[in-house]
Amino acid sequence: MNWFESLFLEQSPLQAVCVISVIIAVGLGLGKLRICGVSLGVTFVFFTGILAGHCGLSIKYAEDFGLMLFVYELGLKVGPGFFSSFRSGGIRLNMMGLALVLGGTATAIALSYLMHIPITDMVGIISGATTNTPSLGAAQQALNQLGLPAEGAALSCAVTYPLGVVGVILAFIAVKKFLARPADFEPRPQPDADHTYVAEFIVRNPGIVGLTLRQINPLLDARFVVSRIWHHDEVSIPGPDDKLCADDRILVITNEEDLPRLTLLFGEKSSRDWNQPNIDWDKLDKNLISRTITISKPQLNGRRLGSLKLRKHYAVNISRVTRSGIRLLATPNLILQLGDRLTIVGEADAIKKVGNLVGNSVIDLKDPNLAAIFIGMVLSLIVGSIPISIPGISVPIKLGLAGGPIVVGILVGRFGPQFHMVTYTTRSANLMLRGIGLSFFLACLGLEAGAKFIETIMRADGLLWIAAGFIITLLPSLVMTILAMRCWRLDFGSAAGMVSGAMANPMALSYANEITRGDDAPVAYATTYPLSMFARVVIAQLLVICLA
Repeated sequence: MNWFESLFLEQSPLQAVCVISVIIAVGLGLGKLRICGVSLGVTFVFFTGILAGHCGLSIKYAEDFGLMLFVYELGLKVGPGFFSSFRSGGIRLNMMGLALVLGGTATAIALSYLMHIPITDMVGIISGATTNTPSLGAAQQALNQLGLPAEGAALSCAVTYPLGVVGVILAFIAVKKFLARPADFEPRPQPDADHTYVAEFIVRNPGIVGLTLRQINPLLDARFVVSRIWHHDEVSIPGPDDKLCADDRILVITNEEDLPRLTLLFGEKSSRDWNQPNIDWDKLDKNLISRTITISKPQLNGRRLGSLKLRKHYAVNISRVTRSGIRLLATPNLILQLGDRLTIVGEADAIKKVGNLVGNSVIDLKDPNLAAIFIGMVLSLIVGSIPISIPGISVPIKLGLAGGPIVVGILVGRFGPQFHMVTYTTRSANLMLRGIGLSFFLACLGLEAGAKFIETIMRADGLLWIAAGFIITLLPSLVMTILAMRCWRLDFGSAAGMVSGAMANPMALSYANEITRGDDAPVAYATTYPLSMFARVVIAQLLVICLA
């Protein structure tokens, strides 16, 4: 049986694969069990890892790789819609995230005095309670520079980390079970300059009668696309040189906040609601149909929509572009990405020709673009290692293995196509890579924490650390989730994503994803995470410098 023991106990590449595979498989299996209607899902991998670590098992390096893979894929997924999301609600989300960070810090300082816990230990408790290992590294560096012992911070972080993971999830479970309403789980539309709204206007303004659409467009500081024009009850696809006549009815794709200005421009807004999901667009005219086609030819990645000259060559109109679930206005300057879905209006033959031009083949998009993933991960290591100097703080700040990948992932996902970098990955492939990365991270994190977990919690100060950490995790998370839903009227997905990002807790995000629909939770997480993580790193060093 020596061969069997060496397979799991002697550190080697084979041992690492065996140990991590068993932990993940057992953890995912147990994670499906429901207790009082609640299951922890992938988070149970963490507790399986703690048990394995307590039994003496350990591996190296896979934790960092798993964290990088998960966070980078998350950034790559939300990158295309990140900046538009930030324009609409990102500032508010980040202010809520910072409020959560400051509230948790104030709670920790108060507990430090009430429980007589030295600040040198409390900085580790905060790091574990908020599952933020970069802040622990920053605090340890500051402690070493001041000549203070840093072992207490590392150990207190290890024993408070497990409940730091679970505490946020417990806060979500409590809100879901006792405080949330069914409407809180319905995604709430946010005002956004890129989200589209369809409206019908009637030309009543004599100042624009006889002008072409090309002449009218510069008159108003608003982005809009005219999809159809009814002239004497005959519908047509407008071109830039088509003139408007009095009483023409025009169908416009714009954003909701520009409706009052467009009403002044055209004269009158129709009361008909064109945003209902059950509208049959093909019945508006027997000669025109509306279809959705997909860009699948790599050579179109990074091209501007206007450069295709679809209206000139095919007499069709692109009314909107859907990217990563977000509907964008089809302006000429819009940079196309592989996987974009174009809503096109025109005659059937013309639409078929445009489909051949752009590819319109989902099969061609099935293979993940691995080059973009690994190039991005190398860039993530570089960005995460850059020291950032802040006035008044002697130790430079680094984004690290968690901050670097999400920043690079967002930038590559958003701007990569402008450099003709193919970043499109199918939803299933993205979820698979994220799942593998998160499982690796949780399994290895559990192994590391489990080594001294039982020994530490048997000590009096260990139990005190755990109690303090659990309060720091649960109380701010619970309060901020409730405030976000009731005071700032966020849906549960956005509120949970914001709290998960501010608490640097990808496991809580995974739980939020399981009980909500859409991408509101990961978008809110990615919006909030970078600033909150950076704030916690700075605060950890400030606590050491000012209070130790």
